[in-house]
Amino acid sequence: MSLEQTACDGKTCVSIANILRKQITDLKAFERRLTEVIACLQPATMRWRILLGVASVSTAIGAWYWLTDPMTAMVPFSLSLWNHPYFFFTSILLILLFLFGIHKRVIAPSIITARTRTVLADFNMSCDETGKLILKPRPTVNTYNRH
Repeated sequence: MSLEQTACDGKTCVSIANILRKQITDLKAFERRLTEVIACLQPATMRWRILLGVASVSTAIGAWYWLTDPMTAMVPFSLSLWNHPYFFFTSILLILLFLFGIHKRVIAPSIITARTRTVLADFNMSCDETGKLILKPRPTVNTYNRH
């Protein structure tokens, strides 16, 4: 069957080549949009990763000073936190960041690509981390039954 053949259903005849061109155009448009969405998320994702890293390191440094202070074991917990406001505020900031969903924002492109792969699997396709479509080979069907 050549690409120039036509499919007719009574009143209308459609060229198979035109159908394939339309499908290819749609796939290319989908791929462009997917790569655009992932590319637009990258700068924001990097900022959230930097913020999470700075907050985590700051909390770890504050925790180190808090735990190595000899007075920490001798005073009540609330007074111990009052004596180390740097640790207290950085740990509150870290808790607030997680409550507002920084863990989802840090991996947003990965979430989108994973969900896209799940949907594309029905069409025997996949995508890479940048959103480029990957066409998988057609699955082979065994026509005979092994016993």
